[in-house]
Amino acid sequence: MSTRVEHDLIGEREVPAAVYWGIHTLRALENFSITGKTISSYHDLIVALAAIKQAAAMANRDLGLLDDKIAGAIIEACEQIRAGRWHEQFVVDVIQGGAGTSTNMNANEVIANVALEILGHKKGDYDFLHPNEHVNLSQSTNDVYPTSLRLASCFGVARLIASMQNLQNAFAEKSLEFKDILKMGRTQLQDAVPMTLGQEFQTYAVMLGEDRQRLEEACTLMHEINMGATAIGTGINSHPDYARLICQHLAKLTGLELITAPNLIEATQDCGAFVQLSGVLKRVAVKLSKTCNDLRLLSSGPRAGMGEINLPARQAGSSIMPGKVNPVIPEVVNQVAFEVIGNDVTVSFAAEGGQLQLNAFEPVIAYSVFNSVNHLRAACDTLTENCVRGITANGEYLRHLVENSVGLVTALSPFIGYSAANEVAAEAHAKGGSVAQIVLARGLMTRKELDAVLQPEALTQPRWVKA
Repeated sequence: MSTRVEHDLIGEREVPAAVYWGIHTLRALENFSITGKTISSYHDLIVALAAIKQAAAMANRDLGLLDDKIAGAIIEACEQIRAGRWHEQFVVDVIQGGAGTSTNMNANEVIANVALEILGHKKGDYDFLHPNEHVNLSQSTNDVYPTSLRLASCFGVARLIASMQNLQNAFAEKSLEFKDILKMGRTQLQDAVPMTLGQEFQTYAVMLGEDRQRLEEACTLMHEINMGATAIGTGINSHPDYARLICQHLAKLTGLELITAPNLIEATQDCGAFVQLSGVLKRVAVKLSKTCNDLRLLSSGPRAGMGEINLPARQAGSSIMPGKVNPVIPEVVNQVAFEVIGNDVTVSFAAEGGQLQLNAFEPVIAYSVFNSVNHLRAACDTLTENCVRGITANGEYLRHLVENSVGLVTALSPFIGYSAANEVAAEAHAKGGSVAQIVLARGLMTRKELDAVLQPEALTQPRWVKA
């Protein structure tokens, strides 16, 4: 295999001639073999890095710090990467020491070598265009890396929000389909009072809508960037107008309403926005998991459980029990939720673990947040298409449960009194008769009165009975 020789502060190394990364990336490949997942696994991160480097070249060009030819080559290289080319050249492990330096170096080297070829030079001819002196001009890993994580998070969360909207719509559609199906509500797994299955499914839609709003709010925190901070936030080795210009260019490239942090020293060391976002992702996971718990309970059986709804049969449920079908889609969503909850713990510890002017543990924050966002999105899509849209209801069975539930006595209490209702409930428990039959037998209400009270619309919305 042909190679080229590159050098860094440690010495010289041979780098494969065909690759676009260089010696700093080679060191990282040797040092960090942790997850087996390269940063190229996260498309949004690579696009974010390229956008930052492109915006930096534009700002440096505007300030007269880069000549038009070099700036133009860097910009073209970044545009190619943002369009999807060269992603396979981003090869360092996503979890790495050095606070993301290896990721930044990988980006600098790939962009430099693509730009060199655009200018008609060979890869590694850094006398003409250098990864650090030109691609990384006016920058540090300590502003590039956290800003790239913020941008990538915004890109990913936008898709997650869209998937949550689709799932919300699916639940809302089912709520309309089931709006006239009466059932028993339950508290603490015991019969409570009647409701409609449509009301139950509308609840799931509402919960998703609330969480979408919380995610949108959390993402606004990600719009504050620290480009121009360079090493620790003092802006050393950058032009006084650089921070303003790169923010403008980056906002235009990404379509995000970006602002420069008012205090770059604080912004360089603080990971509070990631803690906030991860906490909201955990909230989404917890509520999504609760919803899936409900779906598994409501569909349990089919004959020895609740059996109120039917989930679409997706696969055989057992290698030994013929005919068994399991709620595999809610189960996989539950597992994603467990992972996201664990990821939030990781983010919390990593954010707390930073010292002084920099947090060295942002790579594991990135890994955790990106996985939470991506896996939640996939879970929402899977739940929407492979489960919710195909749910059916056992309407007659649900009505039967209502008519024979002791919980129905709560609806009659305003008409017959609390004490009489207690006696009816006790007799129903002891003898197994229906509440309606016992009320009629005791002469507490007429059949006409009882039928009026037990209408679905009367049982499932506010009603006041004058004593």
